[in-house]
Amino acid sequence: MSRTLALITGSSSGIGAAYARLLAADHDFVLVARRVDRLSELADELRTAGATVEVLPADLATQEGLAAVTKRLAVGDVRLLISNAGVGGYAPLADIDPDEIGRLLTLNAVAPVQLVRAALPGMLAAGDGTVITVASLLAFSAGQTDPRMPLRTLYAASKAATVAFTRTLAHELADTGVRTQVVCPGLVATEFNDGSGRDAPFAMTAEAVAQAGLAGLRLGETICVPGLEDRTAALDALLAAETALLAGGNRPNPATRYSQPEAH
Repeated sequence: MSRTLALITGSSSGIGAAYARLLAADHDFVLVARRVDRLSELADELRTAGATVEVLPADLATQEGLAAVTKRLAVGDVRLLISNAGVGGYAPLADIDPDEIGRLLTLNAVAPVQLVRAALPGMLAAGDGTVITVASLLAFSAGQTDPRMPLRTLYAASKAATVAFTRTLAHELADTGVRTQVVCPGLVATEFNDGSGRDAPFAMTAEAVAQAGLAGLRLGETICVPGLEDRTAALDALLAAETALLAGGNRPNPATRYSQPEAH
């Protein structure tokens, strides 16, 4: 049986580990995360299931870690890239250490782009490949004022960038044999953000998120929202709003409200 090589970031726990377990029957792996002990435990589990596993410890918030993983992807044998590593950074912007801004944006927004760029030549040459990036429903939350939502300026911005990147890349790669998907879960019961979702009654399990993402691939979904029942209506409304903004705003003259005489 032919086995596909998958590289999964953030694979030591949560959604990344769940993807690995679901794919173990017919995939081999390059597992990427910071925690060597957890990676080794998962690698042993996957080997027991029949997979060949390479462990690649790396911190994708650093240039050194990012360089190590892009170098591995540049070999050209990875046919499934699951870019799952991320960090919350839930705090008011004024309270975030300036040095942490670069780390958060590197991990959440820059690393997914660099990893895809490194993997694409091999996938395009083979005419076969899949890129899955895990983002968040908070990518769509910039206009929301619900006080129950976390302070999320940097996090929402980075995940919105990932959603836009994946959607436009899907058009760029049409008819190449390379598929892209962004998965946007809501609250998930994992260790993410110090385990804030573990005890929430409406949190989805990591296994359910990964299972929905893989099912969405089979359905041809570029955007997978695991908990969204009426996906078509929601995404049609999103596209309609974007089209209205683009078509209505791309004009040579300012809108009439900007041309009114000043009130005295």
